[in-house]
Parts: sequence; C-alpha cells; structure tokens
Amino acid sequence: MQHYSIGNLVSQPPFQKSWRQLLVDALHESRVGRRLVTMRWLQRVLPVLRSTQRPTAEAQSLVQVPDQTPTTNFSEASFPFGAKTYPYRLYVPTAVSALPRPLIVLLHGCKQDAQDFAQGTAMNALAEQHGCMVLYPEQLTKANQARCWNWFEPEHQQVDQGEPGMIAALTRYVLSGDHGGLQADPDRVYIAGLSAGGAMAAVVAGLYPDLFAAVGVHSGLPAGAAQDMLSAFTAMRTGANKGKKNVMLVPLPTIVFHGSADTTVHPDNGDHITNAALAAWEALGVPLKKGQSQVQAQGGATQATTHVLVYRNADGPSYVEHWRIDDGPHAWSGGDAAGSFTAPEGPSASEAMLSFFLQHKKRLQPNEI
Repeated sequence: MQHYSIGNLVSQPPFQKSWRQLLVDALHESRVGRRLVTMRWLQRVLPVLRSTQRPTAEAQSLVQVPDQTPTTNFSEASFPFGAKTYPYRLYVPTAVSALPRPLIVLLHGCKQDAQDFAQGTAMNALAEQHGCMVLYPEQLTKANQARCWNWFEPEHQQVDQGEPGMIAALTRYVLSGDHGGLQADPDRVYIAGLSAGGAMAAVVAGLYPDLFAAVGVHSGLPAGAAQDMLSAFTAMRTGANKGKKNVMLVPLPTIVFHGSADTTVHPDNGDHITNAALAAWEALGVPLKKGQSQVQAQGGATQATTHVLVYRNADGPSYVEHWRIDDGPHAWSGGDAAGSFTAPEGPSASEAMLSFFLQHKKRLQPNEI
C-alpha cells in the first residue's frame, strides 16, 4: 500500500551545476471516536489516532517562552546509516518520570544545524516545561553543501532509504533507549521542520504513518511537490503542482505555519499541505468543523495579524490547523533572535506546534473504544 502520494518517482538526468546552485541559493533566502475502529485492520500502515484533551494550540501560542533554557541535558552524538554517519542532538527533560515522554523530531532548514535550530525555535525550554524529549537530526554538508535536506530527490522519497530512512531509523533508536531514567513514548512521536526541513518532515510523516502521530510544516512544501531540482525550484517559486491536487493517502493531524511575505517558498504551499490533510480526513469519513480566529503579534513596530484556520473533530481536538502570518517572512515564527531564520515578533510556532501535537496519540487502545 502506498503511504503517501509522491508521484511516479523516476530518476532524472543530472542538471547543470547552475540549476543546483540556483535551488540552493533560493533555499538560502530566507491530523475518533468509534469511526476509527473500522481502521484497526490497517494499523500496520495506517495508525489509529487517539485524542487526549489538551489546551488548544491557539490558546497557548502566545505564552512567553522562558529566557533560560537548560543545556545540561542537551547531548550530542552520531548515528550511522548506510555508508554515512549523521550527527544529531537530543534534549532530555530534567525531571525523571516512570512514564514515557513525548518525542518531537525537529528538522532544521538550509544553512542551519541542530544547535542553531534548537536555539532559534527555543523548543528545549518548552520541552522542559512539558516533559518532552526533542531530537534534532542534522544534515551532512557532503550530502548538501548548504545542509538542506534533499526532499526533492527520488532517492530521498522512499521508505527505508536515503534521508527519510535515516530519520526514521534514528527516531526508532531513540525510542528504544534509556535516557537517564527516561524513555520516549512510541505513541507520542511527532515530526516538524522549517523550509527544506518542513518539506522533509512532510515526506517522512507520509512514509512512516506507523511511527509519527502528527506533523508540523513551517514554511515548507507538501510531499510530492518535486521529483528533481527543476520541479523543486518551480514549486518553491510558484506553489507545488500548480493546477493539480496534492493527495495525502494517510490522514495525520497536521499543523501548518506560513508567512504571506515568504519569497523563498511560496505561501500557496501551505494551502496545498492543509488541503491534502483535509481531503485525507474527509476520505476516511471523519467530519471536521472549520473555525477561524485572528492572533495579533505581540510588540514590534508593526502589528501583524495571524489568521488561524482550525478544523476540529466533534469531540473537540483540532486535527488540522493553518496559521497564516500576515507579512511573515521565511523564518520560524516567534523564534529566538539568537538563532538564524527567526521572526521573534510573530506568534510562537513552537508553542502552537507543541500544544497541537500533545492533543494526539498514535494508537486507540481497546479500553477506549
């Protein structure tokens, strides 16, 4: 069964160096009740999701992120996959607990590394508050000179191969380990990323619905947006698959952030991701009720407005959210200015994503039917 429609992936002739450089330069710029029970026979490839009541992402998005982030539990290590060895960082919260902890996998953007992305998103401070673990895989410069994840290449759009294979294997490795008395919860694993990292998060979540409970894409593109460098550049500049529909065969809770002033990745890509997620839930027969609100930016010279579209199940949790940031650039909204590609004046994408993620678990337990 195909997990995620990513098109007919075929090898393409290599493009001239000028096209590769053009793409790299461009990248530099800046989700039930009983109805789900019928899906249990698909559980190996289509995870059954359970909701737990949590505050909504919108209600928590403007909570101030602590200035001081613990660093003693932020370890650095490496992970061999295939013929390569990838560095990664792992944040483990201070409090020891007998209960397994949620795990968030965060994929950095181009010209970033794990340390920089952790700093810019300020996710470790939030993880400490909520008792979460955060995994930051890191791209190799020899795989991409600008450290972009190669989301647009067919060899990195397949199960157990390439970069998606590495990210999934590393995630399972962390799930299997003991981390100073803490373990990660296999039912609460989430993935998100920025730009190329957001595009790769969409690819990985689609390929591994048995592993991830929800996905977040910030300033990224939908899986299947490109199969080579030229189509990647086109999708970035004008929106993915103009005139076509992006199809998500496996419904996953999905949260999207995108700025309207993003000149690196066209904002229409956020619409494509949202629409694909909604279509997948509709195909499953899960009704979602649309709601919308506005969030004003806090401080700053300009008072930009963020339009939040929230699609909820009748039981209350949101399964799809789309945060459209007026005049928002190609940068992590509400991030720490000490990190690269951040927009501190926007609503906190980290807080909104974490709140959204913690509404969801991957499996529906028999006693909850």
